Amino acid sequence: MRILALETSCDETALAVVEEGRRVLFSRVASQTEVHRLFSGVFPEKASRLHLETVWLLWRETREALGGGIPDAVAVTAGPGLPGSLLVGLMAAKTLAFLGEKPLIPVNHLVAHLYAVYLAGVDLLFPALGLVVSGGHTDLFLLSSHREIRRLGGTRDDAAGEAFDKVGRLLGLPYPGGPEIDRLSREGDPRAIPFPRAYLEGTRDFSFSGLKTAVAVYLEKSGDHFRPADVAASFQEAVVDVLVEKTVRTAEELGVGEIVMAGGVAANRRLRERMGEECAARGFRLHVPPPSLCTDNAAMVGARGYFAFREGVQAGLDLEAFPRGTPLF
Repeated sequence: MRILALETSCDETALAVVEEGRRVLFSRVASQTEVHRLFSGVFPEKASRLHLETVWLLWRETREALGGGIPDAVAVTAGPGLPGSLLVGLMAAKTLAFLGEKPLIPVNHLVAHLYAVYLAGVDLLFPALGLVVSGGHTDLFLLSSHREIRRLGGTRDDAAGEAFDKVGRLLGLPYPGGPEIDRLSREGDPRAIPFPRAYLEGTRDFSFSGLKTAVAVYLEKSGDHFRPADVAASFQEAVVDVLVEKTVRTAEELGVGEIVMAGGVAANRRLRERMGEECAARGFRLHVPPPSLCTDNAAMVGARGYFAFREGVQAGLDLEAFPRGTPLF
């Protein structure tokens, strides 16, 4: 079965065709990073307008690559995400499903991130614990089956990726700040500055707003007398400590054997390294998509769409966008 997938939840316009939930036949991502860099963050109205200009160009490229026609079903990100951006992808997907008389499959963007591992040849053994860590989200999920997925906790304020971007801005680094901090931290000492760790004991939630504020206060007090590389490394280590500890502790409490880590921040070098070390030490099997599949893409939507459709998930042409509180399709 071949799935045509569309992803427009934030600032990447992406189309892909995925076969049997595992094999990518075609994938394209049109990034808007250079445009939003001017604003030091995503400008929602600009993002939706660029999606509108780009989505049909990508569809034309997809159709030509496949030799014409619409595959067996159309999967689309229904949320969470920016309302305007989501609506562009939804309308395009509905149009293609209607014209091709194909099933329409709604996909949760966060769950799709976890299913990117299937594109890397992984077959999850349920139950599994999923950590989605990105610019807008930091969430833990329990995957008991392809149908039964439960959110265990998430960020109460800034997501990890959002904190990376804001601290990058404080350090005068280009947007997006995450990759820049990852690069700069290699030259710094992660133990140089004792930034706080918010573990929120007794919960499975996260909080990074206080850490961001601690960095801002440190920079203000230091004036020009600080090493940017040490700040980057110490901040990054604080984020990684919390993400790793809370994830493996939750896995131990639930008795699961597999952990999936996905989302844009999952491409971070230090996070991948530390999570791998802790999982190996505590006997968990860790699955992380390659960096190219950590950031937003449509192939992951196609992978999730395939398994969701097999479980009977399908929507009508009245499907709405779910910017928040999205069902776990």
